[in-house]
Amino acid sequence: MHSTDIAHAPTPEPAQGDRRRWFALAIVMTAAFMDLVDVTIVNIAVPSIQRDEGATFSQIQWITAGYALAFAAGLVTGGRLGDIHGRKRVFLVGIGGFTVASALCGLALNPEMLVASRILQGAMAALMVPQVLSIVHATFPAHERGKVFGLFGAIVGLGAVSGPLLGALLTEWNLFGLEWRPIFLINLPVGVAALVLGSRFITESKAPRALKLDLPGVALVTLALLMLLYPLTRGRELGWPVWGHVSMAGAFVVFAALVAYERAKGARDGSPLIELSLFRVKSFAAGIAVQTVFGVGLGVFFLVWTLYMQIGLGWSALRAGLTGVPFSVAVSVAAGVSVQQLVPRFGRKVLQAGALVMAAGVLIYLVEADHYGLGITSWQMALPLAVMGVGMGLVVAPLTDAVLSEVPREHAGSASGLINTVQQMGNALGLGLVSVVFFGVIDEELAPAEVGPAFVDGFTHALGWVAAVLGAIFLLMFALPKRPAQHVEGAAGAAETPAAGEKEPELVP
Repeated sequence: MHSTDIAHAPTPEPAQGDRRRWFALAIVMTAAFMDLVDVTIVNIAVPSIQRDEGATFSQIQWITAGYALAFAAGLVTGGRLGDIHGRKRVFLVGIGGFTVASALCGLALNPEMLVASRILQGAMAALMVPQVLSIVHATFPAHERGKVFGLFGAIVGLGAVSGPLLGALLTEWNLFGLEWRPIFLINLPVGVAALVLGSRFITESKAPRALKLDLPGVALVTLALLMLLYPLTRGRELGWPVWGHVSMAGAFVVFAALVAYERAKGARDGSPLIELSLFRVKSFAAGIAVQTVFGVGLGVFFLVWTLYMQIGLGWSALRAGLTGVPFSVAVSVAAGVSVQQLVPRFGRKVLQAGALVMAAGVLIYLVEADHYGLGITSWQMALPLAVMGVGMGLVVAPLTDAVLSEVPREHAGSASGLINTVQQMGNALGLGLVSVVFFGVIDEELAPAEVGPAFVDGFTHALGWVAAVLGAIFLLMFALPKRPAQHVEGAAGAAETPAAGEKEPELVP
């Protein structure tokens, strides 16, 4: 789940009587929904893709990690391109490219083409998604935004719940004999409609003094992540060659070069990709660590979970999708209660309780999976999944405000963009680690009768790692402010204030 970078979301006051703004809202919400669903819909179809296309397990990891990596690397740049060239224009380019990439995914002739198309899809999402909240800000007067953001939250929840089910149904139905391909092709009519209607109903807006692009920064981030992720995903298949270890060690050298470059660029023109001064704020630095590690945990869990159910237990995509419903519902309910009632009263303790509750759910799942083995049922999974969902809901909804609460107001937008970026990077890293924590304990050559027990063992092993990650998150949260909700201005304020050095925006007719 990811939100949008509102780094330079300004605050015009458009005409209230213009009904076109509601059409514009529907269009950008549809785009946000497409992106959210696309992230979750693919996980449930992964075993079908692996079976039908003969994809290797490292290719399966890249079908999901490639999207997350491209999305993360391009998020901040996508937001700045909208500020410079116009949010409407960049949004339309993004949704057009996303639609084309979806078609290429659906028509992929082999696993390599699918991986490349998913990377393109992630890059296009990075252009499209950051414009969503910026367009909302440029389209709605301040007094209407509360209602609009409530609607946005509902769309996020709906996307999270419906993605796995939609993916399961489309895979199970095997429409026109296309097997898993409709999960991508369904984006085509939606994307074309959004492109046509968006060009007509969305009002153009720009930031007169937008920050400059930092393409070398993007290149360094991408290179460092590739040097880390590629050996992780391929290492097991290749027998962990020496070059893989050298590459992973070299990734940290590139990260160090990135920090030095960003410091120099910030001093030179004030528009680095990463605002390094933010890391002097203890709560923000800790919060970024929490978001990254949380992304790692989720990346590991969701891919391993679907492989365990569909390949290990031999369940259909539909059964696997329906099994996840208690988790999705629990996340949605707990998130609402967390933000509205618990965090205002108990502050940081709610987030820490969420990490422990989620860890408890993971450990219950581990015990049940180990006890019942191949005989486990969906009903027996409902309890640990619901507990995990409650824990995740308590964390995800208030976490961004907690991280941003002590950030200086003029940097709140840059900070929110960075939070979304590192969560996606953590997700990509978690997907890469699946080859170590899951496939690393499964023999490469398995007889058909050995697959189920081996995948159950791999799943319980991976759950142990996820529980440990959640324990680390609990400890990191001690550095968050005790009362994150007291300073909502810093987070929500990013939505109301132009970025430092910017004037009020100009609407372009």
